[in-house]
Parts: sequence; structure tokens; C-alpha cells
Amino acid sequence: MRVTPAMVNGHDIVHGGYVFLLADNAFAFACNTYDQVTVAAAAEVVFVAPGRLGDELTADAVERTRYGRSGIYDVTVRRGGDDAVIAEFRGHSRGLAERLLRDDS
Repeated sequence: MRVTPAMVNGHDIVHGGYVFLLADNAFAFACNTYDQVTVAAAAEVVFVAPGRLGDELTADAVERTRYGRSGIYDVTVRRGGDDAVIAEFRGHSRGLAERLLRDDS
């Protein structure tokens, strides 16, 4: 994700919401690699260093464990160029039961 002018806050650093969004997308891809619709049950982020205008940020997700319909995933957001860690994200996933996916309206 390239940091654009619309993504920086009043301190001229990337707004945390965009960093969370990038990490959350990597988490979503990782936990939906199985044959079950999976959503976030919880997530948290720790901001380690600031991203700045023009930075290219990448997110790498790792599955830590799956148990039943639940899972835990860690995502590291890094800045391209110097590979500095920008944020660490942990997401807890929950696979949806088939009955929750039906549209009963």
C-alpha cells in the first residue's frame, strides 16, 4: 500500500486506521484460505514506528493456530526499502456456521 496525501494525519504520519486496514486485509486473506467463510472475532494492533507520505507498506500474515472454527493470526506491517516494522497485528478468526450464511429475509 503506497501512502498517499489523503492517508496522513495532522502529524504527517500515516493514519493508524489505514495501517489497521492493510493488516486486516492480510488477515482476511490468511484466515479465508480454507473451505469455510471466516470473519474476525477480534483484532488488535500495536503501532511500532510511523509510516510517512510516499512509503510503500506491506503486510505479511502468519497462521499461529486453528482450533475448531477459530484461529489466531499474526500480521506484520513493514515499510519497503528499509524493512522497518511499522505495526504488529493479531487477529482472532471465527468460521461461520452454514446456517448463519443463509439469507432468511
